[in-house]
Amino acid sequence: MDRWAEYRRKTGRRGEELAAAYLERAGMRVVSRNWRAPGRAGEIDIVARDGPVLVVAEVKTRTSLRHGHPVEAITADKRRRLRALARSWAEQYRCPPFPLRIDGVCVLVVGGRVFVSHERGMT
Repeated sequence: MDRWAEYRRKTGRRGEELAAAYLERAGMRVVSRNWRAPGRAGEIDIVARDGPVLVVAEVKTRTSLRHGHPVEAITADKRRRLRALARSWAEQYRCPPFPLRIDGVCVLVVGGRVFVSHERGMT
């Protein structure tokens, strides 16, 4: 793996760690991380419970705003795919019917400082 790919992977992994800790401090219970759907359908970064609500969180980590705010990368198409993935996750774990929410957790790491924003209920 080349250095740039390794750097991106480490940055993303760190962002997901920070996002999971942030959600837990906000009172959510993280129940799954980096769940991959069978085949090549996709991946859910974080599945959490916020009371009775199942939360599927997409994590975007950036080290600058050169390409825009991380939330801009969570497109309507991505949110549709996350809803479908959430149904697959729930089927696999035999969850009862549940209210579902798609959240975006954006992590910006600049100059050793970390900024986290949580976008609840992205429609």
